[in-house]
Amino acid sequence: MQGSIPEKKLSGEYVDDKHGDATFISGFSAAGGRRSATSSELESGAQQTQYDEDGVERVAPENDLHRGLKARQISMIALGGAIGTGLVIGLSRGGPVGLLLAYVVMGTVCFGVLASLGEMATLIPHKKGFSGYASRFVDPAMGFATGWNYLFKYLVVTPNNITVRFVVSLKSVHQRPAADRSEELSHTQAASIVIQYWTRAVPVGAWITIFNVIIIVINLLGIKVFGEIEFWLSFFKIIVLTGLILLGWIIDLGGVPGQGRIGFRYWRDQPFAHYIYNTDTGVFLGVWSCMTTALFAYMGCELIGVTFGEAKNPRKTIPKTIRRTFWRLLIFYVGSIFVVGLIVSANDPDLLTANKRRTSAAASPFVVAIQRAGIKVLPDIINASILMFVMSAANSDLYIGSRTLYALAAESKAPKIFMRTNRYGTPYIALAFCSAFCCLAYMNVAAEGAQVFTYFTALVTIFGALTWLSILVSHVRFMKGLKVQGISRDTLPWQAPLQPYLAYFSIVVTSIVTLFKGFDAFMPNFKFRTFITAYLGLPIYVILYTGWKIYHRTSIIPLAELDFVSGRREFDEDEAAEEAAANKHTPLWKKIWQGA
Repeated sequence: MQGSIPEKKLSGEYVDDKHGDATFISGFSAAGGRRSATSSELESGAQQTQYDEDGVERVAPENDLHRGLKARQISMIALGGAIGTGLVIGLSRGGPVGLLLAYVVMGTVCFGVLASLGEMATLIPHKKGFSGYASRFVDPAMGFATGWNYLFKYLVVTPNNITVRFVVSLKSVHQRPAADRSEELSHTQAASIVIQYWTRAVPVGAWITIFNVIIIVINLLGIKVFGEIEFWLSFFKIIVLTGLILLGWIIDLGGVPGQGRIGFRYWRDQPFAHYIYNTDTGVFLGVWSCMTTALFAYMGCELIGVTFGEAKNPRKTIPKTIRRTFWRLLIFYVGSIFVVGLIVSANDPDLLTANKRRTSAAASPFVVAIQRAGIKVLPDIINASILMFVMSAANSDLYIGSRTLYALAAESKAPKIFMRTNRYGTPYIALAFCSAFCCLAYMNVAAEGAQVFTYFTALVTIFGALTWLSILVSHVRFMKGLKVQGISRDTLPWQAPLQPYLAYFSIVVTSIVTLFKGFDAFMPNFKFRTFITAYLGLPIYVILYTGWKIYHRTSIIPLAELDFVSGRREFDEDEAAEEAAANKHTPLWKKIWQGA
């Protein structure tokens, strides 16, 4: 049909091109017109393309991932990976209004990334991650750079989450006179992991080993076990964050005995904070610093794109997952930011001290507010919650790292051995490779190693920002390709709102934040180490891109030649009707549970 994507039940074959990528030889041309495969193409050893029941291209059984993730699990995995321990750090730099503004803007960008990824994934729900879309719609060299850039992020962030620090006992610090607090902080600078809040009898290295073993075993047991465990860990996060937001409202409205109503006092007194300079420039820099903080906070939302290869009925699951993920992140992030701006002053001395220390829970305005309210038992509860937060984040990180490496192998951009899966559908060799990098966590046992490891983890933001840009650029090319080939957006399985304008807006904002995220390396004096950790990811990405491009002699794919056919199948409307009929007789409680 003119102006639409070719119908389902495509017949065709794959051959390997000079780039090492799979090329589909189909009854349709790239522009949507019908053609016949040539004899040379058919004699090239290509295999008949097959699809699973969800309309996704099959791979060999020993290399196949299992589609066992449900919509509720995928959205929770994304939530677990995105919400970490540093949820609301940044109040002291931007003030309550500045911080809220930054999170709203970056939340819009976050939705732009999710929407862009969702449109591509619902049409072509392959198992190659978003690096596969960069290879398909931009340039194979960009797919290579995007995939390895994203893998580098998770090779570093997983051991970082395992050793997340809760440096000081909140009780001991806040029970001491203010004059003694700085000494306590300096003496504990060697730091420890979260559990050392309660006991130091067990060495740090032992706890690191225990955490490593737990998350590796969970990942080995297969996607169904992993998905269910991660669902409940992330569900616990939601309960804790909901409780903290409600507690914040209670404190603000004067519900704590002996304390009056706070209201919008801190919004009136100091809506914006000063950063570096006590001038209007300092106000601007404070808000801009919060933009970088917000970018880091929302980072991880894109990981749902990696899970799509193991999602049931992806064309139905993906849009639902994207909407849930976005609204949950927005509610918990913006809701938390709004509440802490009400109950904690941006220049609170304890908040300033905690942020200088760059600890996790200690830097949270919620903790400062609880201490001010004199609620004794909650620090222990919050620290136990942080332990679960860290477990969930590290668990998701290891999963994403292994699936990213699997996707690179599926595109012939990493050794094919990383596609080997066990009977649970787990890419165990890719998992073993990523698990080996968890040993970097042991660097934190020694003070010197901990400093070096800090430099590694500072690269996470730039790696994540470059991944967002790659997704957005791929989607812009995707939309332009549809237009050039005369394919209407109305034929897409899912059409995201505000496109293409949202994608362009997200590209501009992410690019500006990425380029100027390391501004504090130049102010007030140049700091070489800060500069390197802020921008090292950029030359790494360029080297990966140009290296693959030169070696394989790739080029940017012309819009008229973009492939909207191979590896996909039109969603079967008859199956959709059958699903609707089945859902009509599903009990209400089951619909609520399945939609959670």
